[in-house]
Amino acid sequence: MSPRHNRPRGGETPDERPSSSYDRYGLERTEEYLGEEWKVRHVAGASAAGKRYRCPGCDQEIPSGTPHVVAWPEYGGVDDRRHWHKACWNAKDRRTSKVQRSRNAPRY
Repeated sequence: MSPRHNRPRGGETPDERPSSSYDRYGLERTEEYLGEEWKVRHVAGASAAGKRYRCPGCDQEIPSGTPHVVAWPEYGGVDDRRHWHKACWNAKDRRTSKVQRSRNAPRY
């Protein structure tokens, strides 16, 4: 059996990678939103058992264990992170800025 190689295929070094970079949490990339750079990371949702988040795109709850996207301004802190449905993040530029919550939706 041959040994395992922990280097990228194609011969590129970490400095030669595009705007995406690997870290211990997975693939992270930079995107532009609202005129500034945002860090975006896909989350499997399995590690967030028991946690619920509210998507700022549709103002609906993201159930525990659901895969989603975490985005925050490049120079923001932990408090600036927002959890989005993947479809809502992809449609963020096509939505209006005033999302109306239904009357029976929880307010948290």
